[in-house]
Amino acid sequence: MIVPVEEPERTPKASRRLLWVVVAAAALVLAAVATTAVVLLNQVAERPVPAALPRDTAPVPLGERELCGLRLAMFIDADEDMVAAARTLQDDQKARRVLTETKAEAYERFKKLFADRPELLELTTPDTLPAVVHLVPVAGTDVPAWADELRQRFPKAKKVDVLDPARIAAQLTTTPSPCPPSGER
Repeated sequence: MIVPVEEPERTPKASRRLLWVVVAAAALVLAAVATTAVVLLNQVAERPVPAALPRDTAPVPLGERELCGLRLAMFIDADEDMVAAARTLQDDQKARRVLTETKAEAYERFKKLFADRPELLELTTPDTLPAVVHLVPVAGTDVPAWADELRQRFPKAKKVDVLDPARIAAQLTTTPSPCPPSGER
């Protein structure tokens, strides 16, 4: 007598493929979740603080330097008062650089800037321009608050301006060249 042998049930090929597709999709989803978690954790983690630039606050003439970073300009009527203010500011812990510009130096720079405007040059003399103390702040300084403090400390200053090239550049139609970390070119 022939006894029928029971054959094990076979899973159709289509169900096996579906199982592999589901497993592969689950693996991809897990990989995506892990990658997203790593990216988010990297954004939350503390970023390394850039090395602080050295302080060099002995007052020096601005000369041919071009300041391009965030800075303060303190305008003072007399050269002697400007020099006295610059000497005082070299001890200010918020100052990274102290640069000076006498009335005569400001006039020379003015003549170069407005060489194509002779009518303006005729109306201007060295006495009409103020002497200036240019201050480059230490990183992390609240520059507007420092400007307010300087207005109180130096009543002889006609004006203390916060010069923010990033704000100015945002209004330009062309992009200026990048400013190095030192704040001057």
